[in-house]
Amino acid sequence: MSLRLPNPPLRAPDAETGSAAPAKRYGVAIVGNDKIIDWLLPFLESYRDTNPSLPLYLIPYDDNVEMTRRAADLYGATFVAEEPVEIDRLSHELYPGFFNNNRRRLRKLQALALPLDEVVYVDVDVILFRDFTPLFGRLEAGKREFIVASPSFEYVYNDRRGAYPFLKDVLLFNDGFWVTSNTYLKLSDFIETMKTDAEIFHDVRKRGQLFAQPLVNFVTHRRGVKIALLPNVVPDSSHESFYKAAGVTFRDGKPLDVDGKEIYFCHWAGATALPARGVFDAAWTEYSKAAWARFRK
Repeated sequence: MSLRLPNPPLRAPDAETGSAAPAKRYGVAIVGNDKIIDWLLPFLESYRDTNPSLPLYLIPYDDNVEMTRRAADLYGATFVAEEPVEIDRLSHELYPGFFNNNRRRLRKLQALALPLDEVVYVDVDVILFRDFTPLFGRLEAGKREFIVASPSFEYVYNDRRGAYPFLKDVLLFNDGFWVTSNTYLKLSDFIETMKTDAEIFHDVRKRGQLFAQPLVNFVTHRRGVKIALLPNVVPDSSHESFYKAAGVTFRDGKPLDVDGKEIYFCHWAGATALPARGVFDAAWTEYSKAAWARFRK
């Protein structure tokens, strides 16, 4: 039995007042499989705690999803059953090789094909601390068409970036979280951009087990999508989400950054082990225990 009704009617919060406007459809997308069930379950438990009425879509990373399907049903998420044929074809073209299964990280792009007017994509090596409702209704043509939480200066491009004027002075970002609409960025934009500019992409992309992040950056930069940082869009929000963040404090059980700004989520990007002794790790542990207890009933 699900804990809540799957996909309640999608209602769009007004950007300024929080009032409902039913003309828009908003939701959150994640990617998961059974291999990362230890991350997926705490994420889902934190989602249930902070965003119980906001529709959640779970995109399968591969076919290893027996527990993942059960978790989606338990937490009222929609399991996206459609095969991402175009995305998988693109991933094989960009990252060929029989053993190159990490190219499946491009499946996060399926978030752009969901039946939503705006979507938040977020990685599942994350727990949420706050309601995501204020993140919606902020997009604006020509001003902010793609919202990100954190910059990423080291893990996007290599030194040849300087040879291409369209990459000068662009915001490099972590693609573990973004907000957009297919009004501004479509799956077809990735396919068309790679048809014409794959050679440039491969020339500038950073190597080292990086797949989706250089691509999402490159396509948004090449197409001139207007990128904005979350703190410049949502008042009192923080760009901080790193699991090793310094100076974090808590108010009413929710984290604040060193400047007192509200941290919306914690991301264990690059972590090689499950959380144990960091500033956010106690919260992750509690969500993990609660999720596994719920899952095993």
